[in-house]
Amino acid sequence: MYQYYARWIREGKLKPDSSWNKDLKIKFTLQDPCQIVRKTFGDPAADDMRLVVKACVGEENFVDMVPNRSNNFCCGGGGGFLQSGFKEQRLMYGQTKDNQIKETRAHYCVTGCHNCHAQIHELGQVFGGGYHAVHAWTILGLALGILGENERVHLGEDLMEVNLPEKG
Repeated sequence: MYQYYARWIREGKLKPDSSWNKDLKIKFTLQDPCQIVRKTFGDPAADDMRLVVKACVGEENFVDMVPNRSNNFCCGGGGGFLQSGFKEQRLMYGQTKDNQIKETRAHYCVTGCHNCHAQIHELGQVFGGGYHAVHAWTILGLALGILGENERVHLGEDLMEVNLPEKG
């Protein structure tokens, strides 16, 4: 989907507005999912994901992890590991990702897949990350002004009231 979102943004068919974050200056980073980036579409997909996130939050509010794109670290939640029953081992493996996110000092880690989201959300809780894990489509919905009140469960207090659609 992220390749489509990026194409539609480039073509002007999808118009996210990052002005909501101009004064807030909330920082975002991005998890490059293994299946989408490293195992399938490569760096072009990673670049498309960055284009989408930057269009939604403002380029100046995006902080890349190091390393990134095809060289980014796995979060440790994919390949069935979330359901494997080896929670301690999964979290220990994921600590590398948690540290990487913390180094960016971002308030939010945008994820492109459900496994990454669930794992990174749990990593932040277990290791006191101080960041939120949020799906890319949530940030896109926020930047388009269509994200409803009931779709904000993974956002922090700082974004709960931002760009709420008018009731009517």
